[in-house]
Amino acid sequence: MTESHLFKNWFVIRRDLPPSRRLLLTCISFLLPIALWCFVSYVPWIWHPDIKIELSAEREGVTTVFTAGDHVSKGFFPEFVEAVRKDNAVVLAARAAGTSEPGAKRKNQKLLRQLAPLAVSHDWLPYTEAQNDAVLYTLWRDIATGKKVTKRPSLTPENLDVVRKNWALLAAASAEFSFAKLPDTSLLKLIPQGKPANPIYLPAPDEVIRTGIRDFTAKVPEGELTMGDRYKRSLQVIFLGFLWACLVGIPIGILCGVFDFFSKLFEPFVDFFRYMPAPTFSTLLVAILLAGDAPKIALVFIGTVFQLILVVSKTTRLLDPSLLEAAQTLGAKPRQMITHVVIPGILPNLYNDLRILLGWAWTWLVIAELIGVKSGLTEFIETQGRFRNFDRVFPVIILIGVTGFVMDQILSWLHGIFFPWAGTSSSFTRNLIRILRWPVKMISRSNPATP
Repeated sequence: MTESHLFKNWFVIRRDLPPSRRLLLTCISFLLPIALWCFVSYVPWIWHPDIKIELSAEREGVTTVFTAGDHVSKGFFPEFVEAVRKDNAVVLAARAAGTSEPGAKRKNQKLLRQLAPLAVSHDWLPYTEAQNDAVLYTLWRDIATGKKVTKRPSLTPENLDVVRKNWALLAAASAEFSFAKLPDTSLLKLIPQGKPANPIYLPAPDEVIRTGIRDFTAKVPEGELTMGDRYKRSLQVIFLGFLWACLVGIPIGILCGVFDFFSKLFEPFVDFFRYMPAPTFSTLLVAILLAGDAPKIALVFIGTVFQLILVVSKTTRLLDPSLLEAAQTLGAKPRQMITHVVIPGILPNLYNDLRILLGWAWTWLVIAELIGVKSGLTEFIETQGRFRNFDRVFPVIILIGVTGFVMDQILSWLHGIFFPWAGTSSSFTRNLIRILRWPVKMISRSNPATP
């Protein structure tokens, strides 16, 4: 078989590809965006218009303080570095002259915290204790004496020299931290360090992974919610809102699909109301249900139930009329026809409708959690986005997407178990086996066994 013929087999009009090829394309659909993201993030000459600051840094005469993780332009960074070096030169000149500076103790206490990002990134200090001066004081000693070695990021030789000079001054005053014993002359500032980076709104994949792991495993102060608590609360809003939509919408949708009386009674208003944006009712919902989770659940309900009624009524109308005629011939009453013919007949399609509409309900999560008192994952996204901590926003966005996708795949797999007669696609387990066996098949095809 020629290569051109093999290529054409991938593009056949109105014909399904073999399962192995479909599975391969499904994997590629996920891998391509990730590969593009990695390509943009890790190939230096592609983009990288910013420099990401790795150490907290500041300069005299400017109120702006850059902390680790902040971004500056490539043109500004060299200017910033030279300005800090000039500040250090002034400090060294003042030391040589034997002059003291008013407020030097407070300034030196602040400079001790320049090593806090290093301490956190190396797990030498918990994220919640980044301003523990006593621990940071000993960290200056350990780095100056070589007891601790920085690796991620590593200090430049110039900054290691600054650390040693500062520790010599600190050690002469006190071996342990004491604000009263801090030197009356200024310490040297660490020289700004940075690396080429994407714009702040597109952090690199490894930054997103590390930050996500840190946020979801970090211990929080008593009284605050962990990321796990926020996640549970968001799931509760989605599922309760969708459950109420099902309890109200499914019976009405079935009645509209069976009886023209209910169709003309409900569907015109439902069709009109579904064009009203659900968020416009947020103020009213808070006024009626107060500012807890109730208005959030109600917003998911309003955003879902009207679509659900129309979809269910259409699915009900698609039931094979011959089934209803046969039931009537056998003398079935209207109630019996609904419970013994209509509902069992539409269950496979109704299940798929609800699976799709659950995905629709997820689209209301962010808006719902912003009304009243902000809560759940959305509160975290909104807060961190306001402070431009996008490396903390991306993990939550990805978590929401993964949750919805995995849930949909599980429900699709269960459809084949609940309704085996409906001719559903292969199960999730079978697809997983294909993924694991696909490399072996490709190797065997490229290296056929010889007789």
